[in-house]
Amino acid sequence: MADERRISLRLPTDLHARLVEQARADRRSLNSEIVHLLEVALGPVDGDDEPP
Repeated sequence: MADERRISLRLPTDLHARLVEQARADRRSLNSEIVHLLEVALGPVDGDDEPP
């Protein structure tokens, strides 16, 4: 990612735990897992035919 933004995000404890477990299962960092899930949920960027 050439251009990145940093944000603060408050999550419920149970959702955080689920994300941590999913990241561990997918062998990703928590940040990478959240980015991956958001990209999948939002779909491709206009003009971008490659999957995330």
